[in-house]
Amino acid sequence: MNPVEHGEVFVLDDGTECDMDFGHYERFLGVTAKGNWNITMGKVFKSILQKERKGEYLGKTVQFIPHVTDEIKQMISCVAKESEADVLLVEIGGTVGDMENALYLEAVRELAQDEGRENVLFVHLSYVPIPFGVHEQKSKPTQLSVRELNKIGIWPDVIVCRCSEMLTDKIKKKIALFCNVKENSVFTAVDVSSVYIAPLKLKEQGFLKVLDEKLGLKLGDKDGYALANWEKLAQAMIDAKEKKNCDKINIGICGKYTALGDSYASIVEALYHSAANLGVEVCVSFIDSEKIEEGVSISELVKGLSGLIVPGGFGTRGWEGKISLIKYARENNIPFLGICLGLQAAVVEFSRNVCGLAGSNSTEMNQLAKHKVITLMDAQKNVVEMGGTMRLGKYEAKLKQNSTVSKLYGGEVAFERHRHRFEVNPNYHKTLTDKGLVISGFSLDQTLVEFIELPTCKYFVATQAHPELKSSLERPAPLFYGLVKAARDKALSN
Repeated sequence: MNPVEHGEVFVLDDGTECDMDFGHYERFLGVTAKGNWNITMGKVFKSILQKERKGEYLGKTVQFIPHVTDEIKQMISCVAKESEADVLLVEIGGTVGDMENALYLEAVRELAQDEGRENVLFVHLSYVPIPFGVHEQKSKPTQLSVRELNKIGIWPDVIVCRCSEMLTDKIKKKIALFCNVKENSVFTAVDVSSVYIAPLKLKEQGFLKVLDEKLGLKLGDKDGYALANWEKLAQAMIDAKEKKNCDKINIGICGKYTALGDSYASIVEALYHSAANLGVEVCVSFIDSEKIEEGVSISELVKGLSGLIVPGGFGTRGWEGKISLIKYARENNIPFLGICLGLQAAVVEFSRNVCGLAGSNSTEMNQLAKHKVITLMDAQKNVVEMGGTMRLGKYEAKLKQNSTVSKLYGGEVAFERHRHRFEVNPNYHKTLTDKGLVISGFSLDQTLVEFIELPTCKYFVATQAHPELKSSLERPAPLFYGLVKAARDKALSN
């Protein structure tokens, strides 16, 4: 998936590459998602073709209904059984009326019949615009989308309306009347300064009580217990936005996918998580690494920044710009965090400018490099198909005692998710460490460099992993927490 088209590629513990929406699910629900939770039409059709080839349909004509819809229902039910879920939350993306989601909608209509209507709750998310110059909330888009659902046999139990303002009583009554729901089942997903405030706004409107009544969850007094700490941290975000008793720090993210902010969505969220827990406001700036290669002054690009991140990526475009920025961060003692490709760029920079190994590079960028300090992993050398074949998912790392990384993780073991093909060349480990680079984390077999750091800097840490993928509001990623803390200290000392 191209990050500029789709946003970041999110990786699960089991190595599944999926849409970035799964990052939001994990962050909000506190769950560890699995690959079979991602029910794509490609998976559905592949399964049906395999069954047909095995003769499971006994030569009958395979049809969209019932065969495709049955397959979707079976996949949904399988997730519920495997996870022993009390409540299964199913999101059907897209817009009502799209060809892409028509079979999914039919499948859940049938599922409601199979499971009993009392056991299924349909929540419809709609948009209530306020046209410029009119200053009036308009319910027609909601009415029309609900009418489309009604045509296929789905009657929403709850309607959540995205709007820039809270719905007026008048518009709630109108939506309830024309969409055949109770007025207390119409809610506003009002625009907020932080998405983490959204659940609290729904709770204030009685959303949990309606879910309790309609599904018989018997939450009682427990309906808000899970949100207590969340509310505290969300309030810290609000205070930061309103400049209440907090410090403001600026952090730059240097990459080549800056045309779409969602390319680095989890990195930005991880910064916000750490900021909320530290009681500061983080302002993110994107630095296009190609601009550096074109000659734009790094000192101008980083002016006012208290921390820098070089995130993951692929390919030669912008590569040398990242290396130049890392050199500037190291020499000027600017708190720095390298992620995946960011670690590889940091190793190349250190090899060239500290170890004196002119011509150091990654074989991904230059196969003929004099010093191949970054090379393709042995396990990747015979890989032909590029999709889903990298070193993917959660891996354990052994951390160096008393290192910066071990202190941040609170022990000598770390579990993080990965997505890469290249590694630090083992032949150069000694050369790097002799010149002061600390390899503070290895894979369990002691061959793959997982973490590096420079003790001579305030904060100079890099990892081959993607710690941003496991960060959440209540449990911020340790390396991001360390970066934000170091950046805060730097900002206060200036």
